[in-house]
Amino acid sequence: MWGDNAPTVIAIDVTESQVERPKQCQKHFYSGKKKHHALKAQLVVDLTNFQIVCTAYGKGKQHDFSLFKASGVHFHAQTQGLADKGYQGLQKLHSNSQIPIKKPKGGSLSKEDKRFNRQLARQRIAIEHVNRRLKIFKILSLPYRNRCRRFGLRCNLIAAIYNFEVALTAAKSSISPT
Repeated sequence: MWGDNAPTVIAIDVTESQVERPKQCQKHFYSGKKKHHALKAQLVVDLTNFQIVCTAYGKGKQHDFSLFKASGVHFHAQTQGLADKGYQGLQKLHSNSQIPIKKPKGGSLSKEDKRFNRQLARQRIAIEHVNRRLKIFKILSLPYRNRCRRFGLRCNLIAAIYNFEVALTAAKSSISPT
């Protein structure tokens, strides 16, 4: 997909935007996780330069991992993928991916497992910061009242604005006199 310019480390996460209750097919939009009707936006962020590489969209009922599979995103074999617990099974599709270790039923995690989860969370926090920067735009943070079919278009525009801001600040920091 990326060729020679494949990112070395990426992070995947989904953010939800609340929508007004639809008149038809309400159960497709109802998110049991957030207990409201929603649309989901999946982001793939390159952690070397914090740019949004890829986006995908789905309805609130769709699980994070099924949204990932439906999006058809494929990574380079050497690209390391970081995801949260919503992406259980990602390692079967992409062997160089990491997800947090789940606590065994009726047991507890070892100190090494807890240390691994903390280290992974420290790396993944960057995508949570990207989600926060996108939610500054009120169209994503407040209930979405426009046509649901245009949600992807509007998210792509906001992602392009975000990428432009990141590239602009990177260019300014490299030019600034010291």
